[in-house]
Amino acid sequence: MGKVLDYKCPACDAVLKFNPHGQNWKCEYCRNEYNLEDLKSQEISLKTENKEQTELNNYNCPNCGASIVTLLNTSTTTCPYCRNTTIIKEKLSGEFNPDYLIPFKYNKDDAIEYFKRFHKRKILMPKEFNSIKNINEITGVYIPFWLYDIKANGNISATCNRVTTYSDANYIYTKTDVYEAVRSGNFIFNKVPVDGATRFDDSIMNSIEPFDYKDLKDFSYSYLSGFLADRYDVEKNKAYLIAKDRVEKSVVNNLKKDIMGYNSVIVNGKNISSDNIDSKYCLLPVWMLNIKYKDKIYPFAMNGQTGKMVGDYPVDIKKAIILGTLVFIVCILISILLFFIGVI
Repeated sequence: MGKVLDYKCPACDAVLKFNPHGQNWKCEYCRNEYNLEDLKSQEISLKTENKEQTELNNYNCPNCGASIVTLLNTSTTTCPYCRNTTIIKEKLSGEFNPDYLIPFKYNKDDAIEYFKRFHKRKILMPKEFNSIKNINEITGVYIPFWLYDIKANGNISATCNRVTTYSDANYIYTKTDVYEAVRSGNFIFNKVPVDGATRFDDSIMNSIEPFDYKDLKDFSYSYLSGFLADRYDVEKNKAYLIAKDRVEKSVVNNLKKDIMGYNSVIVNGKNISSDNIDSKYCLLPVWMLNIKYKDKIYPFAMNGQTGKMVGDYPVDIKKAIILGTLVFIVCILISILLFFIGVI
């Protein structure tokens, strides 16, 4: 049995969606607005249904009854018929129940506008990346992350060079002094994030950091209304190894920064240890867009809290050839003009 969950307006029974701008829930039909306490106090968990399913990832839309097929780890999905976002409650229960969540602060219109600005004036970009049809496919997704509080200590040894130059009437002299430096320290790292979903590119997820964890909210299904969400498939212990590696690199970098006054500093020895103080499972807001061009997918992502966007695009060869030809012709015309006026 699979449980699906929708939050509906008590005034008109339409599906409620989370409103990033107001940080509340707004009915798109009767325009009534509700806060989290309203949802809890009025117990608006309407239309929770149990449906028979032939597979673990097959559910029925509680709004129109259509069959919804999802990936195994998908915890919310959008009905292709009525466009209703359905929360698959059981996918975020038990060990998969998040501790925290950062709500979206930017809606879909904001994300589309940011994407357009991101590619503004990029004249060699293929037309597919400016296609309204493609851009409108941008999707708000809550990505699963592990957050670790880690205590670390360590020491490093480094070879440092200090170069001085002086001269007399005949020669220029260069003097290089070599020193050995040692630094040690203790560190506390709070909320080190690790992407908990293998199907999202870690390099992209790392690039849209940081998130402001002051906005962390206790998890509530209500925040998922109108958005998609995944659950983690990277186990906590495995994700910790990634966090540990990031922390230990940060320890080395911070200790190295304390070695000042030299022309070069080369770390030749280190001894770092770290311990996991605490770990939490949370969902972080990301706007995702994948554009296919010549059989390759180009992913873009925008931090749904801060608006930071990352991604890359290919160069349209035809546009590059045309632009190169135009530049060549302009250079030839300028050279001819300069020749006739006697400049060259």
